[in-house]
Amino acid sequence: MEKEEQRNFLLAMAAMIVFVFLYQFFVMEPAQKRYQAQQAAVAAQKQVEEINTAAGIQTGPKPLPEALAASARVTIDAPSVDGSLRLAGARLDDLSLRNYYVTVEKTQEIRLLRPEEGEFGFFSTYYWADGNTLVAGRNSDWKLVDGTALTPASPVTLRLEADGVTIDRVVSIDENFLFTFTDTLTNTSGTAKSLRPIGSVERYGQFKAFLDATEPGVSRELNGLAHMGLMGVTEGTLRLQKYKPMVEAKKAKGESKEGDFPSSKGGWWGLSDKYWMAALVPAQDAAFTARVNKANFTRNGPIEIRTEGSAYEVAPGASVTVENRIFAGAKKFDLLRAYQEQKNIPQLVDAIDWGWAFFLTKPFFYVLHWLHGHLGAFGWAILAFTVLVKLPLVPLYNVSFKSMAKLKKLQEPMKEINERFAADPQRKQQEIMKLYKETGANPIGGCLPILATIPIFYALYKTLYVTLDMRHEPFWYMKDLSAPDPTAIGNLFGLLGFWDAADIKAIPVLGIIIGIGILPLLYGATMAVLQSLSPPPPDKMQARIIMALPIVFMFVFGGFAAGLVLYWVWSNVLTFIQQYIIMRMNGAETEVGKFVAGLLGRRKAPAD
Repeated sequence: MEKEEQRNFLLAMAAMIVFVFLYQFFVMEPAQKRYQAQQAAVAAQKQVEEINTAAGIQTGPKPLPEALAASARVTIDAPSVDGSLRLAGARLDDLSLRNYYVTVEKTQEIRLLRPEEGEFGFFSTYYWADGNTLVAGRNSDWKLVDGTALTPASPVTLRLEADGVTIDRVVSIDENFLFTFTDTLTNTSGTAKSLRPIGSVERYGQFKAFLDATEPGVSRELNGLAHMGLMGVTEGTLRLQKYKPMVEAKKAKGESKEGDFPSSKGGWWGLSDKYWMAALVPAQDAAFTARVNKANFTRNGPIEIRTEGSAYEVAPGASVTVENRIFAGAKKFDLLRAYQEQKNIPQLVDAIDWGWAFFLTKPFFYVLHWLHGHLGAFGWAILAFTVLVKLPLVPLYNVSFKSMAKLKKLQEPMKEINERFAADPQRKQQEIMKLYKETGANPIGGCLPILATIPIFYALYKTLYVTLDMRHEPFWYMKDLSAPDPTAIGNLFGLLGFWDAADIKAIPVLGIIIGIGILPLLYGATMAVLQSLSPPPPDKMQARIIMALPIVFMFVFGGFAAGLVLYWVWSNVLTFIQQYIIMRMNGAETEVGKFVAGLLGRRKAPAD
């Protein structure tokens, strides 16, 4: 029997090792190869462009400086954004976020909006139509008539003179990410005009590559945990559609699954990434229809979303003033909530993808956000949040741990039953159930906390993943809590300065082992210590498999965000303290207790 158990144990260990290597082979390595291929393609394209530029040949998108220089512009200079507004079409098409960067080194700002002529064109504006005829269109010739640069203190005024209509557009920006387009339309013709506003957000290019350029490592999540794509609110209902179905519809020259959504209760309509968004916020006191420009798909054009407002009847010589807005920036909770409350933009905080478990993720974030504001560091907020989350579960854990303590005390009787009735499984099961009944032990009781911790873990993972608070937040030795642990065994956690941890983690197969950082190691250690308090399964092979689980999960957690692993390590520590106390109170002996007693015993031993 011992040989069979050893064989089963070796098979189980081999299966776990195979799992780890398969995970590396099928998940980690392909991701690394895709990233390397993208970088190589970018480098090759750049080389081709340099050769063509030297030869005077222009192919593909223009370099960004050249694209920006191709048309007249008005500088944007605000505390939270910088860039420029293109006069042709009065477009917001050059916008960088001043306080957000591509990497923790803070050398390159996140560039959200880009000109159409360049790579990954992404821009927004408002047009005007008279019936089916555009009065102010994509490339209309707007003139700057007042102001030199757009700042929170100094709006700029543009003017467009079309057939029978003059539009004076005052563009202003607040201290953050909200642009206001105040259009005064004057009918200079001899007949009445029926003018309606059309908001537009257009986006070109492969979004996977774009996201790699602005948020390294995020593109693989295009259909993952964070919603990226169409997002908006009409008639008080949140509408979502991911980029991938929209892109596939474009490639197939088919129709988007989205229809038209009329709204008389206000709303907004945008294209959203994980942390950033460009959204149309039409006049909230007028009805509008939100839609996707399906005609663009048939022409293999960009993804374009629109808001088309109700028409304004303007008599000859009369004027009408309409105010529309554009949000272009970071989905920062405080800011979204302020806009929602102060500008009456419905459900704008839902631009953050709370997911189906919003009844948990929203409260979790509110608590974390509050703790962050009071404790100063997001790492401390996670530690404090862990304590708060576990407090309501204390009674449940107490019941579970008391049950475990009883089972722990039954190890010897269980062992005796297993040995006496080894040849009669049915009798053995009857005797075990009888023993449980006599002692009041419940083997299922130990599983109760799992039912509560699984949804909590998922909700916290979702919360930390989609909200901005943890991004690039340092704590302890970590520069970014939203990224995996930056240390590695391979360079002795940074002591060997000549070998970078990122290079170690990128090594095929071996990197998953020697690339393990401090937090995943602590997770494995705390999980193993916690396991020592629980009664092992009667089957030795099962017991050995369970003993090996901390090693497996240590590798799995190696790729998780450091903030999430920090939560789990601290949760294990708190659980261990609680379980150890309860088991000692119930007279159950633990392996940790034996170890401590042994140490104390040796210390007390008299010297000869």
